[in-house]
Amino acid sequence: DVQLQASGGGSVQAGGSLRLSCAASGFPVDNYAIGWFRQAPGKEREVVSCISSSDRSTSYADSVKGRFTISRDNARRTMYLQMNSLKPEDTAVYYCSVTLGRLFLGRGTQVTVSS
Repeated sequence: DVQLQASGGGSVQAGGSLRLSCAASGFPVDNYAIGWFRQAPGKEREVVSCISSSDRSTSYADSVKGRFTISRDNARRTMYLQMNSLKPEDTAVYYCSVTLGRLFLGRGTQVTVSS
């Protein structure tokens, strides 16, 4: 079974940092792009960042460019999202994802940023 478990969330003040991790299992991680989504209360889910499987090219939502960095360690089957200069509007549940015929979203981790 495909499993994606995000962790590393927490409560920080604006300007702080968090590093999210996503442990993946049940599929060949090396072969797939991985993404991070987030969903804030009352808002639609949005893509935060993606990283490819091959050349590890990355993309970011405009709202997080220059502040977030996505990376992956295929040997550890783990993906990361380093989040710096956090803002209250970054408050959301963060999920990692993979598309295997359909979109799989793992169990999320809560990030709360206070002003």
